[in-house]
Amino acid sequence: MRKDRVFIENLHIQAILGVYEWERQTPQEVIVSVSVYTDTRRAARLDDITGCVNYAELADEIRTLVQQARRYTVEALAEDIARLCLRRPEVRKATVCVRKPQAIAGAESAGVEIERHHPRTAKA
Repeated sequence: MRKDRVFIENLHIQAILGVYEWERQTPQEVIVSVSVYTDTRRAARLDDITGCVNYAELADEIRTLVQQARRYTVEALAEDIARLCLRRPEVRKATVCVRKPQAIAGAESAGVEIERHHPRTAKA
């Protein structure tokens, strides 16, 4: 598998996420970082956006998903985001980090990071 990586770092999104009553009522900041692994050689050779993972488009899709998901756990939300990334035919692997800055008093943030592979590829 190629190790070419397209990434979005620290996408700030307001969302309902959590198990506590206040988290179910009031949107809070969620920070999402995503790396998707693909072969960038064709895109580089053609110098054409049609051969690329369009990270602006992917960011918009992630933002919409997070705002609508209303998940209880960061683990479930991270899985949702990974599935969204892996639906793109050119993406072979996705690493997703979801952080909640308000989760723990005195901590910058708490969250989860997962790595998922497209079913067509061998598990690494």
